[in-house]
Parts: sequence; C-alpha cells; structure tokens
Amino acid sequence: MAILLVICLFDMPYGYYNLIRFIAMIVFSYFSYSYFKDSRPALGFSFAALALLFQPFVKIALGKDIWNVVDVVVAFFLVIICFKK
Repeated sequence: MAILLVICLFDMPYGYYNLIRFIAMIVFSYFSYSYFKDSRPALGFSFAALALLFQPFVKIALGKDIWNVVDVVVAFFLVIICFKK
C-alpha cells in the first residue's frame, strides 16, 4: 500500500487515483478492524480515520499538493508500522 501511495506522486491517469482510494479504504478498514481486535484502539482509530479520508464515495477535495503530502506521510506511517511488527 505504501508503494501504491508513493506512485500517486507521479502523473497518473485519474482512474488510478480512484482505484487507489478504493483499495486504501479496504486496506485501512481491515487494519482498523485488526488493531481494534488486538486491543490497540489508538492504531484502530488512526486507520479508521485513514479509511474515511481515502474513501472514494464522498471525495475530500484537498488539492493535488496536499494529497501528495498526505500520500507521503501515510506511506511513511505504513513503513514504520511494518518495521515495528
């Protein structure tokens, strides 16, 4: 997921961004469920917020530059979480 978010920094077709939003919503929802199940509510809420931010149904218009920053920060967060496990 982190790699897919970093690819968003490049000029991609609009459909790619929609696909990434849908995939991110599913992945972050799963992570949220998993962390709540493991009694780690802070990470559960963090991933639930990310699922809401990336959901493709009601688009949040942040502008390309801000979305690029969000993508990099979230990708970095995912890498940190991966290495902590």
